[in-house]
Amino acid sequence: MKRSCFLICAALLLIMTACAAEAAPIIPSVNVEVGTAENPEQVASTLQVIAVLTLATIAPAILLMTTSFVRIVVIIGFLRNALATQNVPPNQVVVSLAMFLTFYIMAPYWSQANDNGLQPYLAGQISQEEAITNVVEPVREFMFRQTREADLALFVNLSDAERPETQEDVSTFVLIPAFMISELKTAFQIGFMLYVPFIVIDMIVATTLMSMGMMMLPPVMISLPFKILLFVMIDGWHLLISSIITSFR
Repeated sequence: MKRSCFLICAALLLIMTACAAEAAPIIPSVNVEVGTAENPEQVASTLQVIAVLTLATIAPAILLMTTSFVRIVVIIGFLRNALATQNVPPNQVVVSLAMFLTFYIMAPYWSQANDNGLQPYLAGQISQEEAITNVVEPVREFMFRQTREADLALFVNLSDAERPETQEDVSTFVLIPAFMISELKTAFQIGFMLYVPFIVIDMIVATTLMSMGMMMLPPVMISLPFKILLFVMIDGWHLLISSIITSFR
């Protein structure tokens, strides 16, 4: 009985699906054609499509490496190691927090890029080249403010390019790696400052345990609650996040 009911329900479902498919196809057909271009305009359009697909592929890396994300995620990683909490907070939480802080810090620059570049281009007021320049300019301004002169000079010298007289003369391909290593250096400096108080706690706990003859007891087991308690009592997350945001001002 149950088997016959199941077969009847399956038949009705197939009939209803077939009727719906005849009335309006659920999945549209997609055709991809490969042919020979007949004029230069078709070649240019094809190259533009390839360029857009390439940019869409590397867009996440561009957004991460040209914003404040690198500094934030490295600093939070240092904090987690200093506390010796292993995977607490989890990697997903760390990345999510870094992403939303990046959105908060980069909002003025992205808003400027949208107002000066994207919206006028969509309205047909400026050309594509002008739109790209207006979109990139606020991001370049942000990177210049956070890049050290020594790091920028390093990549300018390695590129064998002429010595730039102004910031406009510096290529974006030279600015991005200089900005990245400057961000890593700043993040490591802040991470060192985060390590100091927690190392002091580890040393005190280890010395106390050795003086009591409890050398077989791992000091991390005893110091971990004290480090978490210290971090909570001083409102560590508030101080850390405010320090990170202030470092970009």
